[in-house]
Amino acid sequence: MKEFREFELNKEYIDRFQEALDQRDREFVLASLESVNPADISALLYEFNSEESKWVLDLLEPDVHAQILKDLDSDTRKNFLRIYKVSELTGLINLLDSDDAADILNELPIKNSEEVIAGLDLQLRSQVIDLLRYDENVAGGLMAKELIKVRDHWSVVQCIQEVRSQAEHVTKFYTAYVVDDQDRLLGRISLQDLIIRDSKTLVRDILEEVVAVETFMEDREVAEVMKKYDYESVPVVNVQGILVGRITIDDVVDVITEQAEEDRQAMAGISEDVEEDDTVWRNTRARLPWLLVGVAGGLISARFMGFFEGELSRIAAISFFIPLIQATGGNVGIQSSSLVVQSLSAERYQETLRNRLARVFSVALLNGFLLALAVLAVNIFLFENDRLSGIVSVALFAVVVFASFIGTITPLILHRMGYNPALASGPFITTTNDLLGLAVYFSTVHVLL
Repeated sequence: MKEFREFELNKEYIDRFQEALDQRDREFVLASLESVNPADISALLYEFNSEESKWVLDLLEPDVHAQILKDLDSDTRKNFLRIYKVSELTGLINLLDSDDAADILNELPIKNSEEVIAGLDLQLRSQVIDLLRYDENVAGGLMAKELIKVRDHWSVVQCIQEVRSQAEHVTKFYTAYVVDDQDRLLGRISLQDLIIRDSKTLVRDILEEVVAVETFMEDREVAEVMKKYDYESVPVVNVQGILVGRITIDDVVDVITEQAEEDRQAMAGISEDVEEDDTVWRNTRARLPWLLVGVAGGLISARFMGFFEGELSRIAAISFFIPLIQATGGNVGIQSSSLVVQSLSAERYQETLRNRLARVFSVALLNGFLLALAVLAVNIFLFENDRLSGIVSVALFAVVVFASFIGTITPLILHRMGYNPALASGPFITTTNDLLGLAVYFSTVHVLL
């Protein structure tokens, strides 16, 4: 196994590297990147433009060049690929696994993609063509065609010979998948079992059951399967149960990371997958819709407060507590919705709706009571108006209960409708609870005064 040296990316090194790029100092570049992990080189190249980065990569060994190209994030790589010739890409992609090759080809213009495919090695070309027909967010789009496959009627010694032969084209494997003569998946056998078993033992006698995913299964479900069963790789079968590929843990980590990023952006009210360095228009388009929702909610709140102008003019102190009511309602709603979103994403939502609402209601009653009691004590001390203090506390109690209900039910409804429930933890729930809080507060004031 190749050993990599420790690499530190700091401003001093970046400045020195930029100087070497400007002077096209091949000796410094090669010496400074010798025995450096390709992932560290990828992080370094994000600091420079595409032309400079490609000049560096052309100095490296082709397999390292290909590895770095594979590791780049999709948006960066799309821009990067524009400066490659078809012949260059063909040579690099021939060094990659089928799933990584298909990912890169999907990012090329159709004409360039077809030209690259035509130049690939025959086996890789066949594998890539098969993968390109799947959407990128399903198991078929995640899987690689390279795997270790053995027959159930083989002996252990036959398996070991076949594993040695197949291993030339497969990286990072710990398991051989067992199939029948029609390539239908039967189970798996670990490399450890192959080593310790008697050489004459038949595979069918020692195979283990394995949970497979089907080609059309969504990437979120694939991630859950691998997490639940603690697999380092999971086999992929088609609707006939025929083994067609495998998905490794590194691909699933990418899926989990992308999902977390999508949820984080949804919770922040960003409607598209954007990066900080994307165009001004793309960033504006992603942020504006939910900002408009917030503005609309503010305008409605202002209009709603106008209905209670009489109460506000008679008792000005009522307005002092509007920020308290809105902030508490928003916080309670976000807490409730975040817990539901977390349960939904982890598929832990097993309770009936009645039981979940009963639990939420119980927690809201206790939280509401304690918060109302605290606010009552402070208000009596500060304002010396027992009646107003009591009204504010009653309103706060009601807001906490209603906000908990809205924060719980909203992500469930969005999930049922097929939308990302993380939207319920962003501006949507905040705006809704602002309006709800004002409605409850002023209605309580109106009734009790």
